[in-house]
Amino acid sequence: MEALMSIVSAISGFVWGPYMLILLVGTGIFLTFGLKWQTVRKIGYAFKLLLQGRDKATQEGDGDITPFQALMTALSATIGTGNIAGVATAIFLGGPGAIFWMWITAVFGMATKFGEAVLAVKYRETMPDGSYVGGPMYYIKNGMGKNWQWLGMLFAIFAAIAAFGIGNMVQSNSVARAVERAFAIPYWLTGAVLAVLVFAVIIGGIKRIAEVTERLVPFMAIVYVAGALLIIVLNIEKLIPAIVLIFSDAFTGTAATGGFAGAAVAQAMRFGVARGVFSNEAGLGSAPIAHAAARTKDPVKQGIIGMLGTFIDTICVCSLTALLIIMTGAWDSGITGAELSQKAFNLGMPGLGDFVVGFGLIIFAFSTMLAWSYYGQVCFEYIFGLKGVMPYRLIYVVVIFIGAVVKLDFVWTFSDMMNGLMIVPNLIALLVLSPVIFQTTREYFTRLKALK
Repeated sequence: MEALMSIVSAISGFVWGPYMLILLVGTGIFLTFGLKWQTVRKIGYAFKLLLQGRDKATQEGDGDITPFQALMTALSATIGTGNIAGVATAIFLGGPGAIFWMWITAVFGMATKFGEAVLAVKYRETMPDGSYVGGPMYYIKNGMGKNWQWLGMLFAIFAAIAAFGIGNMVQSNSVARAVERAFAIPYWLTGAVLAVLVFAVIIGGIKRIAEVTERLVPFMAIVYVAGALLIIVLNIEKLIPAIVLIFSDAFTGTAATGGFAGAAVAQAMRFGVARGVFSNEAGLGSAPIAHAAARTKDPVKQGIIGMLGTFIDTICVCSLTALLIIMTGAWDSGITGAELSQKAFNLGMPGLGDFVVGFGLIIFAFSTMLAWSYYGQVCFEYIFGLKGVMPYRLIYVVVIFIGAVVKLDFVWTFSDMMNGLMIVPNLIALLVLSPVIFQTTREYFTRLKALK
């Protein structure tokens, strides 16, 4: 087992190394400039479309769920441990300056998410049961041609396996341990309850998942954001110094202080980019699977809504966590992960901090399991056809229980490796099909301008 762990760790270290991060950010930069910065300039328009996308009666085009539900499903997978533990880890390893590079990654990651959603809708397919499916494997097959089907199959395999790891076992394990610490409830009982709850939702397919996430995601985000904003307001005099520290340390590095070991500029860049990608999943290829099911007649509309996933996840939620950690002075305490975020909340809101972070971890993890169950299901459909759906759902809920009761050191590392391997086929497709993204976008805004 140790030999296997070493091999997996080595592969994971390579796929998440500097070359992959350069490729990820580089793809986002290329798409941003190719789209003439539309992803940044159209933020206001994106929120307008998002609000319009809530009304089922007014949606035109084909699809299974509303554009709003598609984004909430995608967000349910991304707003999670990355926003709580991931941000804390970035600051612990790279210093406050890592947050600046996380922001830069998000700005360019919006173009990546935009491109993914555009291609997902443009090249989606209708299954024999009438449902709409899409994602990297479909835009590879239908956009790049049959000679590239093997690449789409590789993505489907990597994503299907990853769904059982980072989207399932890791989440149920985190919840089981959090509940055991807070209420002394045994792991197996938490695992059983989670398995039943998740099955009750996913048995209804994407429509039921979307109905749950469109209520759960706004609710959990409001609770977490409200708690963070309250602490910031109560410590408002520390806000400007915290922002100044983020910008200054991004280019000078961070000297050792308190329990913090110090970090160079290169470390700030590396961990800011890595944790940013981990949190918002731009380039991973998971979110377009949800966006492909949206009821819309124009791929660009869904792309504009889809890019908000990165903006909301990283620019909004991750930034609040980061500011709390820095403003409260917890960042140089020598601790990391969710424990660091929890310490920051407790310093800013004694007595309520544990509840906000604990509640956030549990709800975020549950919603992540719902979204990833759908991602894995679509990948299974691609590989095995509709006959693979029900066996997949049954296996998925069993694995939730297993994840709650076992140690997951190997699963964490293996999941990281699978997530990294998912990126390669997806980025190849985004780069090869970038002319399609640019042309489709130009045509949309030309039509929009003509209607004014």
